[in-house]
Amino acid sequence: MSRKAAEGLLAQVRDAVDRGATLHVGGELAEHGWFTPAVLTGVTPDMRAYREELFGPVAVVYSVSDDDEAVALANDVPFGLGGAVFSSDEQRAIAVASRLEVGMANVNTSAGEGADVPFGGTKRSGFG
Repeated sequence: MSRKAAEGLLAQVRDAVDRGATLHVGGELAEHGWFTPAVLTGVTPDMRAYREELFGPVAVVYSVSDDDEAVALANDVPFGLGGAVFSSDEQRAIAVASRLEVGMANVNTSAGEGADVPFGGTKRSGFG
């Protein structure tokens, strides 16, 4: 990650915290453009971390009551590069992943694409 990209990611995290999100760990700019992995909760639609793609080690964790709420939340953004669903019930995870408006949907892995496989997103991501 370049220093400029890390500074942009830091601005997104700070915006979320300034607007009421909780930063549980990380979120610091280190030497040479390194950004310490961060976990955010309490992110709301008025925050940049909700409406913009986070290209760096930042996880935003939401609590939802059911699959429908999870899908609605995941699809309520202008981007759709990729998504992942984790569950001990693989068939349920596949069903949920098939409803995501993304170019690449993964089940029980954060990334299943290889460098030799074409990929792209939907909406304002990739070819969207």
